[in-house]
Parts: sequence; structure tokens; C-alpha cells
Amino acid sequence: MRLLSQFLCATVLLLVFRAAPAAADSTAAPVTAISPAIKAGDTYSAKDSLICGEEPNADACDCLKGLTWSAQPFKVTCEAAKRGQGDWLMRFPSPLPVGDAINDLVAMEWRLVTDKDNKPVRGPAMVIIHESGRGMVAARVFANGLRAYGIHTFLVHLPGYGARTPAVKPDIHAMLPAMKQAVADARRAHDAVAALPLIDTDNIGVLGISLGGFVTATMSGLDHGYSKNFILLAGGNLIDVIMQGTKDAAKIRKQLEAAGVTEKQIREASRPIEPLRLAHRIDPARTWLFSGLHDEVVPPSCSVAFAKAACLDAGHHIQLPVGHYTAALLLPIIMQQSADILKGVVKTLPAADSGKGKD
Repeated sequence: MRLLSQFLCATVLLLVFRAAPAAADSTAAPVTAISPAIKAGDTYSAKDSLICGEEPNADACDCLKGLTWSAQPFKVTCEAAKRGQGDWLMRFPSPLPVGDAINDLVAMEWRLVTDKDNKPVRGPAMVIIHESGRGMVAARVFANGLRAYGIHTFLVHLPGYGARTPAVKPDIHAMLPAMKQAVADARRAHDAVAALPLIDTDNIGVLGISLGGFVTATMSGLDHGYSKNFILLAGGNLIDVIMQGTKDAAKIRKQLEAAGVTEKQIREASRPIEPLRLAHRIDPARTWLFSGLHDEVVPPSCSVAFAKAACLDAGHHIQLPVGHYTAALLLPIIMQQSADILKGVVKTLPAADSGKGKD
């Protein structure tokens, strides 16, 4: 199934660049040639804009206490990127450090938008939160594809992934607790991006895929920091995904069981990051959920539960006639719709075009 998923993503990558507007391929030229105003070692001053506000719901208030931090200034530093992983690698400290120096320095792959003369230009931005695969294949498809639509993209490496891979492989027990850090990192990423040159700071969106979709779903309930929230192949009731989902979810479940983690412990560990606890705080006018009617990893009922809790109408909960992996075939459509919404070409998606079918 993993090989099939990789094949589908590779196929879609070709389709995306055939369908998307033409844009310069910045990875094909030296970084200094496309962005002379930016260089490795540059540092930018940023400050947290997190404002959770008052929360009358006791359970939501308790959830917020475990995911938030005191706003403070921080630095964003530019590093050289590896080939095929963007133009620059931007680094900033995690607001919820866990004590591992490598893991606690967040990494974002920045793909710049350039004009016909290959010069960087100002534009909107999309922060991308990747799926569980270590190759981040789907996330990089979106990062490259959205850049072709004139959107600066920033692919965040989640805790334990990419440039944040620790020297010693983390224990499976640390997986769910690491999601708390991921949620905080995803929110601070907005302020890190806003501190950079070339960015339309009034138009910074976030897009999460699968695992990243759950991170984005929970993070979107912290406050209204991002101008647009796009959640793909995710939802609420995280415990149901882990205990009932097949394929990737089943693999994680078996790893946890093999490590001696009980269902009770899984429930306790997943509760601090449960999207439904904060879903009522999400702004439904700036949030879009793309889910699969035949998703074998994330039960459709989990996506429906989140949409209901977040008050998403049919134009904001787009139910597609696909499974978790076959959704790759519709990535070009999802990408174009997300780009159009972020750029203001369309305000929402009509229910008739949502692909919604009968359960």
C-alpha cells in the first residue's frame, strides 16, 4: 500500500505541474541566483501573536492550558536547504520544548515565489503540516504546487521528522505527547513566516494533511491566527482513528500494543490534543475540511463529527468520493481550490461542487 501511495503521489506531482500556472523552478538554480536579498545566516525578529481570549467551557480551558504558552519574542534564522527541499530552511525555537536540542529547533522549507525574471516577489503564504510518512511526499507535492500558484510555501518538519530527527530514535510512547509540541509549533510558524520579507502578512494560511490535518484541526482552535485553515483527511475523535482505523492507523495501534501501551493509556495520551475539545472555537468562515467518504484510515464519522462541532457547512466540509490513499488522485483539484480560496479568487465552495455523496 505504501508503494501504491508513493506511485499515486508521483503521478499526481506530474499532473499538478501540467495543470498549475507556469513558475520558475527555484530548486534548479543556485539559491543565491534567485534570492540575492536573502542569505544563509540571516536572522529575523519575530514575536508570538497567540491570543486565546476568554474560554467559558471548562474542558476547553483545560485543553488550552496544555497547548499554549506565554507570548514572547523569538528569532527566525535562515539556513541553506538540501537539494529538492525548498530554497531555504528557516529555523525557530519551539514554544513548547521537550529538552532535545535537535528536536526543539523547528525547521520549515521555504519555497519562494518568483516572477518571469526569476526574481523573488511579494505574495501570500501557506504553512504546510505534513503527513506521517518520513518522506513528506504529499506535503512536498503541495509545497511545490502551491508555489506555482504564486504562494510562498513553508513546509514545517514535525517533531522527530526531517531536520528535527534526533540522534536516538524516540520511543513509540513519545508519539502522542509529541503532538502537543507539533500543535504549538504549527501556530508559532505563522508568526515566524510573518517576520520574513516578501510575505503578505494579512494572508497567511495553513494546510495540514492526514497526521498534519489533525495537528491543524487542534491548532485552529487555539485562536484565529491564520487567515485560512485547510484540513485534509482528518477530523475529530482521535481515539477512534487510532483504535478503529485500518492501514496506517492500524500500524500505529499495533506498535503501541507491542510496546505495552493500553487502550486506557492511549485515551489519556490523545485527550490533550483532541480536536473536538477546541472545535467550537474555530472560525467556520475561514476553515475548510476535505475528507474522504471511503477513508479507511480516518473513519468518515470522525470527519463528520469535527465538521459538526466546528459548524462547517457543506461549502466548508467537502466530502470527496475517495479513500485515504486514492485521495491522491484529486490532489490537483484540492490544491487549486485551496489556492483560489487563499488568494480570494473564491470565498467558499458551493455545496453542489463538493463531491458529497451518500454515506
